[in-house]
Amino acid sequence: MKVRSPNRYWGRMARTLVFASLLISACAPLPGQGEPPQLFTLTPKSTFPEDLPSVNWQLLVEVPVAGDSLNTDRIALQESPLTLDYYAKARWTERAPIMLQRLIVESFENTQRMVAVGRQAIDLRADFILKTELREFQAQIDDDGIPHVRVRIIAKLVKMPERRIVANHSVEKEMVAEGQNITAVIETFDDATGKVIKKLTVWAIRALFWQS
Repeated sequence: MKVRSPNRYWGRMARTLVFASLLISACAPLPGQGEPPQLFTLTPKSTFPEDLPSVNWQLLVEVPVAGDSLNTDRIALQESPLTLDYYAKARWTERAPIMLQRLIVESFENTQRMVAVGRQAIDLRADFILKTELREFQAQIDDDGIPHVRVRIIAKLVKMPERRIVANHSVEKEMVAEGQNITAVIETFDDATGKVIKKLTVWAIRALFWQS
């Protein structure tokens, strides 16, 4: 009886495994070659009440605080009270808190009612700091199967350099999307977020006016 050499047997096995791994690699997409996610952003507010007062203060807007589930560039989708998922192949252009900080700053600038307003990162001597917390920023699927977008922000105005809270406020909005596709959902995010930011901006400027 002819006995196979162990070295020859293991050599054939090794060649077979290498060949199989090459086939798998050939079938798998290379890094960077997969379908890229669709990127979305939101718009700041540009229209405000004509009777909005002007204030002689400089305001610094901090990055909103957010839980791990919202501190991401993924677009949150809640299909039950106990679960949170994300839309596939769709992203914000930046992490949600960073995006909202930019929108808030630009909305304050658009009022033309303040001496100066800026982000936390710039060298601005702040008279007040706006601290915010992003509590809700997700689409929810209710029994009707239609996405409802919920946005809620908790805000505090802090007087510097005492670091004393002089006003606090909670703003929220829920709106129903006109469809289930991602474009309809993003349009509803833009509308709901815009309404929240507008209320937040008007409240903050009026609260600052009373600090004059």
